[in-house]
Amino acid sequence: MRSAHRRRALASAATLALLGTGAPTVATADDEPGLSRFYHQKIKWSACADEMAMDDVPTDDLQCGKVTVPLDYAEPGGGTLDLAMARYRATGESRGSVLLNFGGPGGAGVSQLAYEGKDFMGLTNGYDVVTFDPRGVGRSSPVSCGEGTDTDAEVTGGETGDDPRAVLRQLRRAAQACVRHSGPVLRHIGTVDVSRDLDVMRQALGDKKLNYLGFSYGTRLGAVYAAQFPKKVGRFVLDGVDTLTESLAEQGLAGAAGQQTALDGFLNWCVTDIACPFGQDARIARRRVVDLVASLDQDPVPTGYGDRFSGQDLVGAIGQGLYSKRMWMPLERALAALVEDGDARGVMAFGGSGAAVPALPRQSLVRQSPSPDSDGGLVDEVEVPIDNLPAALMAVNCADDPDRPTAARITKEFAALRAAYEKASPVFGRYRLTEVLTCYGRPRGTDFIRTRVRDVDTPKMLLVGTRGDPATPYRWTTETAERLGSSAVVLDNKGEGHTGYASSKCVHRTVDAFLLYGSLPPDGSSCGADNAG
Repeated sequence: MRSAHRRRALASAATLALLGTGAPTVATADDEPGLSRFYHQKIKWSACADEMAMDDVPTDDLQCGKVTVPLDYAEPGGGTLDLAMARYRATGESRGSVLLNFGGPGGAGVSQLAYEGKDFMGLTNGYDVVTFDPRGVGRSSPVSCGEGTDTDAEVTGGETGDDPRAVLRQLRRAAQACVRHSGPVLRHIGTVDVSRDLDVMRQALGDKKLNYLGFSYGTRLGAVYAAQFPKKVGRFVLDGVDTLTESLAEQGLAGAAGQQTALDGFLNWCVTDIACPFGQDARIARRRVVDLVASLDQDPVPTGYGDRFSGQDLVGAIGQGLYSKRMWMPLERALAALVEDGDARGVMAFGGSGAAVPALPRQSLVRQSPSPDSDGGLVDEVEVPIDNLPAALMAVNCADDPDRPTAARITKEFAALRAAYEKASPVFGRYRLTEVLTCYGRPRGTDFIRTRVRDVDTPKMLLVGTRGDPATPYRWTTETAERLGSSAVVLDNKGEGHTGYASSKCVHRTVDAFLLYGSLPPDGSSCGADNAG
């Protein structure tokens, strides 16, 4: 099992020479020359048991299928990709489908729906509830950076952490590994392409308009779709709203500060319990967490999987555990096992990357990277590379971001940049800085999101922002709503945790009422802080 931080850092260097440049144009109708064959396909659904191949995951009612999309929408006559899909069928008369994206970027929707399907059963009163593995993710031509390149990914600490030139050399080596272990999808993995895939799925599902529920990164995807296909927008909900304007560097600082605030809240709760491994004083507890991270970075502990668990691995695991208060108690127990017994298995279960709806730990399998010469067909679940989520996360984020600081600028500003991140969070700062630096050297990402996703001419859509969200700050909800224009209606969730649908009954009811019946709350309405709603 690969460590979370190393998987994430490797992922981020994914496409130095592979991502396309230039701003894509707004998508045209489904009769665009060359696209007809994709828009005339139908999905063949069947039982998911063989496709899932995961232990202890009930799939009796889940159906799986696939849709085929162009590898490159600029050349639809070229290569193709199969995208894995799954659905729970409507329990009564169906009015069509509602398509879910769980976030990331890099989150595999099919396995997430299998784990968390019970949260969405209310929607089956009127819809088939559908999700998918986006291009480059899960079973859909997964990208990877391969095994054995951990040392090239540790770019902000260790012996080379003070030398920005050494950092840049390590990033280049990691990038080369990512190129070797990923197929041609790496050149076409950004959100603009995924949005076009959504429209192919809409048509293949038989829906005239797309009904959509997106979480975290999924809100970015939904906003891009609204800009590309405004006349195809049905009932849209964006929960845990992403920024459309801030650079990755700005996002990283905001994320570090938000996660530090969430950690402080967790420790304030933890110290009231005699079993808290950091004692009963919150100020001392915060210092002990910093010391624990530093100690593990200096002397990682064995994991039992032939790897070692470092302080940055711990930071990634804690970050995942802070996404929901429901995870605080198991996080406390896992940290106690690490502190008191040196047992990292519990915290490793939280390992992962990305601002996504929290998922249960997936099977710990040793997976190999797919061949870069993959034919675009689906891979088996057990063959999905273990580093796929972080690999896809940073590949997509960099593809969506047009900013590329030069080597000279990074060298000049490295010390100040690291100080700013460490000031934002003594725990999460270094981790977040690694994510930002790993876009260095890639071709310039698209500026479509910054310049074209605004003032959308669509039906009203519901944006949910959570006040205590550690990953997507509430201000991003209001900023994105203003940018999208009069179509955006904001629901203020005065609670904690990342996204509101799974943690707040009030948010859950409001979202379901809109998706099922078209009932929208007034703009600026709120849900109380208590989870009972």
